[in-house]
Parts: sequence; C-alpha cells; structure tokens
Amino acid sequence: MNINKQLRVNERIRVREVRLIDEEGHQAGIVPTRDALQRARDAGLDLIEVSPNATPPVCRIMDYGKFKYEQSKRDKEAHKKSKQSELNLIRLRPNIDEHDIAVKMKHARRFLEEGNKVRIFVVFRSREFTHPEFGRNLLNRFVEELADTSNVEKSVSMEGRQMTLVLAPKAKAAPKPAAKPAPKPETQPVGEPPAE
Repeated sequence: MNINKQLRVNERIRVREVRLIDEEGHQAGIVPTRDALQRARDAGLDLIEVSPNATPPVCRIMDYGKFKYEQSKRDKEAHKKSKQSELNLIRLRPNIDEHDIAVKMKHARRFLEEGNKVRIFVVFRSREFTHPEFGRNLLNRFVEELADTSNVEKSVSMEGRQMTLVLAPKAKAAPKPAAKPAPKPETQPVGEPPAE
C-alpha cells in the first residue's frame, strides 16, 4: 500500500471544511480547513486526511512520519502472516523402479508436511503412450499412500503426453483441549472428628 498516494497532508487538502479529530483522538466537529491546519501547526503536528470519501472528509492531527512508520510495520506484519504455498513438481516415468518410487513418495510427503502443494506427473515417451493405465496406477498409488497427509486437489488427467495429479496438504485440525482430571475427593486425616 502506498501511503503517499492515498492520503493528502497539510496544504494538499483542498476542501472548505473537514471533520476534525484532534491529537488525543477526540472529535472536534466540523471546522474550516484553514483552522484545522492552524491547530495542527500549533501542536507541531500534521493534518492528515484519513477518510477522503466522507462528507465532509475526516482529517486527523498526528505526526505523519510516525503514522507512515506504523503503517509500514502493520503492512510488513500482515505480509509475514500470509503464507504463500508453493507448487512442487515430481516427475515420474511409467516404468520407474520400486526404490525410486519410495524416494519420490518421501519427497512428496515432505513437501506436503511443509504445507506446499505437489504436482505429480508421469511423462510418456514413444510406445509407452499406448499403455496409459501404467501411469494411472502409479498416480493412484501416490494418492493411496499419501492419503493421511493430503487431499486430491486435481484428479488424474491426461494433458498431451503427460498424466498429472495435484495433491494439497490436509488442513491441520485444531488441537483438542486436554481433558481435565476429575477433582479428588477430600479425605479426612485419621483420628480427627469430621468438621461441621
């Protein structure tokens, strides 16, 4: 978000009246722009138009440099929290060996556990193309073996000389709260009369 393009400051505010919010955050009502600008200068702060679409526009007295800094911090924090999932590719051939399948399966599982999507594709060459069931069986095996950590996002489909499958990681379930132990009944010390 570019703050400079969205907010007008001080002399750039070109309306006759504004709804003013002072430096403590209290509404000062509708005042002429010239008076609001003078109040901001007297306080050693800036007049910032925070809501230009309102009638009249809402302006606030605050330090513009501090406001820009806090806004950029909020934007960076929001950007950190938004996780981009990647699409990892795994390439297979229809006549792949068992050990190679195990290695590719291990890679796919790791990608899914990291929260990334996995696109698995089988490439057919020349006469392999006459037996697409080999590729379909291979991809179905990936679906079955990775069912505990993934969901099928795009089922097996043929695209030219490639058969593709896209797996997405399963949404992590919220951890269940631990059951509280039952309260222990209070026991009386031996030899003392019961309290009444």
